[in-house]
Amino acid sequence: MIIDLQHIIWERDDRTILNDISWQVEKGQHWCLLGLNGSGKTSLLNMVNGYQWPTRGSISVLGHQFGTYDLRELRKEIGWVSTSLQQKLYGTDSALNIVLSGRESSIGIYDTPSEQEREQAYAILETLGCERLADRIYQTLSQGEKQRVLIGRALMNKPKLLILDEPCTGLDLIAREHLLERITALSEQEDCPALIYVTHHVEEILPCFTHSLLLKNGEVFAQGRTEEVLTAPQMSSFFEVPIQLDRENDRYWLTIKQR
Repeated sequence: MIIDLQHIIWERDDRTILNDISWQVEKGQHWCLLGLNGSGKTSLLNMVNGYQWPTRGSISVLGHQFGTYDLRELRKEIGWVSTSLQQKLYGTDSALNIVLSGRESSIGIYDTPSEQEREQAYAILETLGCERLADRIYQTLSQGEKQRVLIGRALMNKPKLLILDEPCTGLDLIAREHLLERITALSEQEDCPALIYVTHHVEEILPCFTHSLLLKNGEVFAQGRTEEVLTAPQMSSFFEVPIQLDRENDRYWLTIKQR
């Protein structure tokens, strides 16, 4: 089991942020976590990474029960790609060095990487279609290029679980589709980690995401196989507006019906 959450409740002050969340991600599955802003997505991710502890309930990630394992070691097996990380990195580093910093999940490089590690980092950039960026200064890259380099950084440590936290934020249509193409290619690799893709845009849900979890107001609204979860009646109830949901080329396209 990659993730096993059982009846998670997280309360803060007088508010219940997460309420009775049970969620299991099995090996070989890729999941999409879908929810509007304020639905509890970030809180749930912080829980999975051990940055927040539940008020009640049990958590096991990558077979390690929380409370019985050093979470600092666990985090080395989890890659988490978030736009917020861009502000923390050294913008004057090359793209290759940004990827190399993923070895120790550090900001910057503090020892000389081996030739093997440099070759590994370059191969990762090739996989993501941005080997030409290897010597480019990170702060000069486009938003889409930066996101691909961040994914490369997360892959450097060969994680067993990779969380892509709204990676298309701030991207235009073309850049978004290029990034989604690379995520599809990554999912097809034999050694691909379990993927959790976080978004509030249905059209970003790729065919590789076999399962989906809908989170609303800190509660599980629905979960299961994507084609069973993403239906027009269910999405209309989820968004509380009449929804038309079309499927083309194994992608979902959502529009609000005119009243």
